Amino acid sequence: MSHGRIHNFSAGPAVLPLPVLEELRETLPNLEGTGVGLMEISHRSSTFVDIFERARERVKRVLGLPDSYTVLFLQGGASSQFLMVPWNLLHGGACDYIDTGVWSTKAVKEAGRFGEVHVPWSGKSTEYLETPSSWSSTPGAVYTHYTSNNTIYGTQFHHVPDVGDAMLVCDASSDIASRPQPYEEMDVIYAGAQKNLGPAGVTLIALSERALARARASDAPTMLAYATHVDKKGMFNTPNTLGIWVLERVLAWVEEQGLDAVAARNKSRSDRLYELLDGSDFWLPHASSDSRSQMNITWRLADAALEPVLIQEALDAGLSGLKGHRSVGGLRASMYNALPDASADALLSFLQEFERARG
Repeated sequence: MSHGRIHNFSAGPAVLPLPVLEELRETLPNLEGTGVGLMEISHRSSTFVDIFERARERVKRVLGLPDSYTVLFLQGGASSQFLMVPWNLLHGGACDYIDTGVWSTKAVKEAGRFGEVHVPWSGKSTEYLETPSSWSSTPGAVYTHYTSNNTIYGTQFHHVPDVGDAMLVCDASSDIASRPQPYEEMDVIYAGAQKNLGPAGVTLIALSERALARARASDAPTMLAYATHVDKKGMFNTPNTLGIWVLERVLAWVEEQGLDAVAARNKSRSDRLYELLDGSDFWLPHASSDSRSQMNITWRLADAALEPVLIQEALDAGLSGLKGHRSVGGLRASMYNALPDASADALLSFLQEFERARG
């Protein structure tokens, strides 16, 4: 690693592309020759408005969204969207939530404030080992909500659910822009930025025309109404100017490589790690093989007493962030888009040597 940086496997805030960080360093005191720093520039200045619009257009290009979609950059993380989605869309109706872990469970709780919530599939009884291939949708449901990737349990949908005439809502926080997806089949896409898009503090939302039309009939408070932000062109309140700038630059970095190439690299790295974990009974991978995440690899050691030893030795070797989520323990390696290949190589070498010494 260069610049004294260690290998960062944190689940979020996560590693960012080094070229973007270096460009950011030059931009902080003087944005695009204005003589004003990025964190000092007015959000209503022509310079920043241009950046804002470039970011919106970049989102649509990278995700393959039609021009008819509306892109917003709000605040409050995915957690704020657990509330805003049902408040704007449900209107006392029924909805389906697919329960694949902690984050979908939190979303279910919030939706219950605004209408009738059904959970047609839950992985709770099997400790969230997998994602479903299908389920029975609730007749007349306004929308179906699912979490495309689950950071805590290391599972991921490898298809976009078919929900018939219902709207489809996707919490894509932890795998957005990591692979080509038919995002145009989704009516609401939301994602906290701090995994694949940029720093914490920005939340990306994309709305289809029919989602926005339904949202306009909402009685949500001004700040929580999608229509407020759409009508004010995303500038109802001061947006996270630094975060939006970084998001635009990160997506430019993705676009330069091509999403297909990014996806191939992500798959190759995760496949290599899973191959190692499947190679002996020293390791205990968590997720079922057909539901495994390319972003967050989760596992235990057969001898659980060795887990804190591994975490400490990894840190001593310059590999950070391998401790599993506090709610489940174990080990987790988050390998988002910006993780350098050298970091993935270093992790594999470290794990191989750890098993050789103690297996």
